[in-house]
Amino acid sequence: MEQPVHHFSELFEQLGLASDAASIERFIQRNAPLPETMPLSEAPCWNEGQAAFLQEAIEDDADWAEVVDHLDATMHKPH
Repeated sequence: MEQPVHHFSELFEQLGLASDAASIERFIQRNAPLPETMPLSEAPCWNEGQAAFLQEAIEDDADWAEVVDHLDATMHKPH
């Protein structure tokens, strides 16, 4: 069975954040770049539930893992 493909906007909705393109861009500008060695789920911008979701998505290689990996790369690169 093929896993669903999630988009950035859906991930932000899942995290309970504004999910329009401008809000996502503002979030990234405000919170990135993260230190190179900091896991995405440990960034100070997340609440406990959001951090747990992000960590579990990667650890469980869930259907969210691909878009979480993309967010991780985006949050770690200089803007």
